[in-house]
Amino acid sequence: MDYIEVSIRDEYIRLGQAMKLAGILDSGSDIKYEILDGKVQVNGETEERRGRKLHKGDVFRYAGRDYKIV
Repeated sequence: MDYIEVSIRDEYIRLGQAMKLAGILDSGSDIKYEILDGKVQVNGETEERRGRKLHKGDVFRYAGRDYKIV
């Protein structure tokens, strides 16, 4: 499976921050509504909390693309 890697320095990153870092959407409010609308999956399950903590190795999916936290 091909992943787009999202590199972090800290122990974790919140989902909304990871999406912004990956350049998916520029606006935090746009990201918020995409998550609330159930358009994002984390590790294969729909996630509706933009504050969800992602750790290295976690994968989130948006718009048919997979992003891996590294």
